[in-house]
Amino acid sequence: MGIIEEKITQIGFILPQLPTVAGRYSPAIRSGNLVYTSGQLPLLEGELVEPGGKGRVNEECQEDAANASKVAILNALAAIKSVTGTLDSIERIVKLTLYVASERDFSSQHIVANGASSLLHEIFGERGSHARSAVGVAGLPLNASLEIELIAQCKFPVI
Repeated sequence: MGIIEEKITQIGFILPQLPTVAGRYSPAIRSGNLVYTSGQLPLLEGELVEPGGKGRVNEECQEDAANASKVAILNALAAIKSVTGTLDSIERIVKLTLYVASERDFSSQHIVANGASSLLHEIFGERGSHARSAVGVAGLPLNASLEIELIAQCKFPVI
């Protein structure tokens, strides 16, 4: 277990196994020194987490959705690890994009994104500071409340 995985454990989380791919795509792809993840849902052991991981988000359940975004971030980190072999290779989190299945009048997608952003900062410190978009959408796969994409700058061995 690397330093970053130990940090994740110390703050009370566990890096999950990479969720099963539900189509013809890769969970993460490397391009140069960047790793791009596919959209990650708040899945834990193949199920959307409750509360907050399922259905459309409104003001009443935004904090639950913010907590569910932490599960999705951990899944994104697991996807990055599948490409890099270790999370210790992450030099910087570059960009987080969060899609929120939103009720028609919900406009606090940024509050939901704060859960994921806060966890990244807690894990990586300043290296976890990132650009971010939080977008409301009508629906997401499996009736998930949110989906996260992550871009990380990584250090790879010189071959």
